[in-house]
This record gives sequence, C-alpha cells and structure tokens, in this order.
Amino acid sequence: MAASSNPATSAGLNAEALSSRLQQLAQQAAIQQWDLGASCSTDTSVQVDRGEAKQMKGAQRSAITVRVWNSDGLVGITSTSDLSDEGLVRALAGARDASAFGNADETPAFSPLATAPLASLEQPHHEPQPILTLLETLKQAERQLLDRHAAIGTVPYNGLAQRSSERLYLNSEGACRHQSLTTASLYLYARAEEAGRKPRSSGAVRLAYGTTNLDIEGCIDEAAQRTIAHLDYAPIETGHYTCVFSPEAFLDLIGAFSSLFNARAVLDGVSLSQRDSLGQTLAVPFLSIRDNGLHPGNVGASVFDGEGTPTAPLDLVDGGVLRHFLHSEATARAFGVPPTGHAGMGAKVSVGADWLEIGATPGSGGGQQGLNRLGHDGAVVVIDSLSALHAGVKASQGSFSLPFDGWLVQGGNSRSIEAATVAGDIRTVLQAIVGFEGDAKVTPDGLCPYVWVEGLSITGEA
Repeated sequence: MAASSNPATSAGLNAEALSSRLQQLAQQAAIQQWDLGASCSTDTSVQVDRGEAKQMKGAQRSAITVRVWNSDGLVGITSTSDLSDEGLVRALAGARDASAFGNADETPAFSPLATAPLASLEQPHHEPQPILTLLETLKQAERQLLDRHAAIGTVPYNGLAQRSSERLYLNSEGACRHQSLTTASLYLYARAEEAGRKPRSSGAVRLAYGTTNLDIEGCIDEAAQRTIAHLDYAPIETGHYTCVFSPEAFLDLIGAFSSLFNARAVLDGVSLSQRDSLGQTLAVPFLSIRDNGLHPGNVGASVFDGEGTPTAPLDLVDGGVLRHFLHSEATARAFGVPPTGHAGMGAKVSVGADWLEIGATPGSGGGQQGLNRLGHDGAVVVIDSLSALHAGVKASQGSFSLPFDGWLVQGGNSRSIEAATVAGDIRTVLQAIVGFEGDAKVTPDGLCPYVWVEGLSITGEA
C-alpha cells in the first residue's frame, strides 16, 4: 500500500477564510491584484491480479496556483502546496517577483463572470468505503468476469477507485468559488485467448458519485460481451467502407480534433478553424455538437472553470454550421465575446471542452432513418474503439490514421476484424455522416448515438 499526505488537503478548504487571509497578506505585501486556484483530493484505489491484491493506494493531492499582476499589468505565477500564512506569503512574493518577467503579449485578466451566479447541480456526497471493502468488491468482479467464458484467462487492466475532491477560485475583486464532490470509478479490461488464435481484449468503464452506486454488474456484462465478440476474428480486405462508429469511438475522434472549436488554438494558428470560420458550414446539415458540462450524465461536472467563469451549455455546431468557439477570458476578449467557462489557469490560459453531446439537430430529421447495422443490405464496418489517438492524429491538418477494434457486418452476421486501420480527414468525415442509429448513450466523455459515415478508408492487415 502506498500513501502520501498533504497539509493542503488534510483539513479541507474554507474558501471564505482563505480569501480573507489572502487579501490581508496581499495588502501587507502591497499587491493589488491577485487570484488563486486550487484543486485538492483524497483518493483510494485498488487493483487485483487473479484474486490477489496487485496494488492498493491511498493519497492526498493538491494543485494550488497563485497569480499576481504588477503595476505594468504583467502576470507572474507560482505553485504551492502550503496554505499556511508563511506558505501564502512565499507564494505571493514568488508570483510578484515572477511578474517582472511576464509576457506582455499574454496578459490574462479576471473573468467578468467570476462573480456571476453558478448553476445548481445534484451531486450527492458519499462516504468513502474502507480500502479492504474496495479490494473485496474488485476481487469478486474479476472472478465473475473470468467465469463468463473459458477463453478469458486474465483481466490485466482493472481498477476500483474513489475520490473526495474540492476546487476553488478566489481573486482580489471578491470572487469566491468553491465546489466539493465525491466520485467513484470501475474499469475492467479482459484478455481472452484460444488455442492457435491471437489474444483478444476489450473492456468497460463505469462512473458514479460513490462506490455503492457503481453499476458493477453492467460493467462485467459489457466487458465480457465485448471481449467474447472479438474471439471469432478474420482479416478484412483493404477498401472503402461505410463505417458505424460506436458512441465512445466517435466521441474520441471528435475530441482528438477539438481544436476545431478552441479559440486558443485558433489564435495560436494550430486549428483548422480561422477567426472568420464562425457561421460557415462544417458538417452535414443535421449534425449538432454541444459542449454541456452540466449534463446530469457527466459525473464529476464542474460548475466553474479555472478562472471562476460559470460552466454553461454551448452550441458548437448546430445544423452543420460552426456556431461558437470555446473561450477563456483572454480569447473572449480578443474575439469581443463573453468567456464561455472552458478555461484552465496559468500565465497563458489553456482552453478545453468539458463534455460533448453529439446527435441530430432538432427538427432536421437526423439524416437517414431506421439505420440498423445488423439489418443493412451491404457490408458495414463497426468501429468499436480507436487506438493510438496521440500518435495517429494530425489535428492541425485534419488527417488521422488509427488502429481500431471492431466488426465487419454482412447480411446480419458480425465477425470481429483481426487488425485494421481507419484513415481519413475529419472535415470529410463530418460531411459524410449518413445518420444516427439508436438512442444516444451516456459515456464518460459525453453523449452520442452510433454514427454512420460513408466512404472511409480501411486498411486490413497485410
């Protein structure tokens, strides 16, 4: 068992008291403008290997950032894990000294929405379970998964974890944001092998607000079904196919090209979008992509971003047209719009999506109706999961070439594909969507149905 402790997390965070102390300490140091962002958590996790404990961990972590603006408007930044008066004094002084070297071309300011009302979310808090209880629960889950099929010999990647976390944002103009949350996660990734055949693997993930609410049976069922479905595999001929992306795979693909919607990437010249791209057609006229971090399915949702801006739904693509970019305070100021609640915190503030909803634009018809991969006349490739997203995607060029796990479906029969790569251009993909199959599914990364795309290049194993 591994463990660590940190004074910043051991007693929790009192946002109002910390804000008052910081204000006093800043005044004593003649600092007029400052802000602080903090994220603290207590984590417990276990892993097992064939009925035995593989790893048991407990840790307290913190990430605390202090920024100070000098009289020239330049920003200095420092990190600390010490929230005592002495630690805060050192952090303020370090950020003040660093501001002399601030980048005049990157001058973030306070978000004008840092004191705006926040949304109210139903996020029930759960008491943490003893680590030995987690271990026994995971052992049972592993055993049940191993018993599902004789070919499933191991569950090499697995984990059951729980977390209690707090986030806050404070600034010298009175912003005082605080959120506490409990979450739990389970993942099971099985490995199956039959005599004379290659090993096949697949898995499943479940999230909840507490370990007692995790859908353990559902996770076992999904991991078993997906793994067993890959046992009967065969090569696929290289060619162009109509592809059906699983919700998880399509969300991963869109996430890999999220710079399309990222104002920071646009300003830095590393996005396919330009400043004048808003209002232009990006996809088929029935596609909608919304960033909605407040969706009830988003376990672990944050009600404010790294600058204190409230989280809110934002339509990125509506009716196939690019409608909005994701913004921080600085990018919003450059575009002359309000910040959208998607900022990190730093001297140069990052921007990122929260939780995507993908589907049909209301009233658009949603493309072809009644799509059913098992009832389709021709051959379709079902792409279940994508791999090597970090290496196979060139986001600034739009191209991708990614290994995938999936099935070739012909005449109602489904057979796993031995090994193959899907390649294309994201702009072509968005214009080649045929329609959607089934209801949208809640996943850890967003909400999405099965997505049909025609004419993608599939390269089989030589």
